[in-house]
Amino acid sequence: MTVVEGLPNPSSVPPVREPKETSIIRALQLLDVFMGDRTVWGVTDIARQAGLPTSTTHRLLSHLVDGEVVTKDGPDYSLSGRLFELGYQLEFTRPQGLRDVSGPFLGELFATTGLTVHLAVLDRAQLLLVNKISGLHTYQSKYHVGARYTATCTALGKSMLAFEDETETRRIIAQGLPRRTRHSLTRPADFLVALAEIRKTRLAFNREESYLGEFCVATPVLRFGKAIAALSLSGSPAQLESPQTHGLLIRIANDLSQILDRQVQLK
Repeated sequence: MTVVEGLPNPSSVPPVREPKETSIIRALQLLDVFMGDRTVWGVTDIARQAGLPTSTTHRLLSHLVDGEVVTKDGPDYSLSGRLFELGYQLEFTRPQGLRDVSGPFLGELFATTGLTVHLAVLDRAQLLLVNKISGLHTYQSKYHVGARYTATCTALGKSMLAFEDETETRRIIAQGLPRRTRHSLTRPADFLVALAEIRKTRLAFNREESYLGEFCVATPVLRFGKAIAALSLSGSPAQLESPQTHGLLIRIANDLSQILDRQVQLK
């Protein structure tokens, strides 16, 4: 190797290291790879999904393994049970949190209607499914606890967006209304009309807007006029058009809202 006088020897120059903050962010971003249906990954596939060099990915994964966030079994990596524990420390999953308090109300809905019941919260343009109750012979919805879904294409999401701050709702609409199926509402004017109707009736419908064959009716759980969560029922169109079912869904949501109000007042 030729060394030019006055310049440092390349072999003696230490490699440039990225800031520690960047490494932490990149390591945490690797966790997004595990968000889909696949639970076990090899380092090469993780690197490809994350768009990082394999060597960098291997180094970041070693930190996650040391931190007990990821488990390594031979060449394979998966999320650790530690994340399950941490997930239950979120405010709405802790004892006496939203998920815990709402459990009996979801049970009442399921026992009375025989339909699949969901509970969700809104996170900007997405909803996060917090709980779900179904039976051996009920309709098996495509929604899974812990997963995120486009709020504008679901009954749960629309029921909460209808009672969201108007500025925030218009910001979400301005980002674009995704087309998940041919039934999705993609025109802002149509979507705003749907939200206005939801505010009148307290009912939002998903008629195959997120998945073909998926039908839901939802209502928000309100506190001081804003939706803090939403409840929904999934089943056949005929099952979801019953006025009695609609009335029961709204009543259960109102009862849950009152219980949550009392909890806040006691704190």
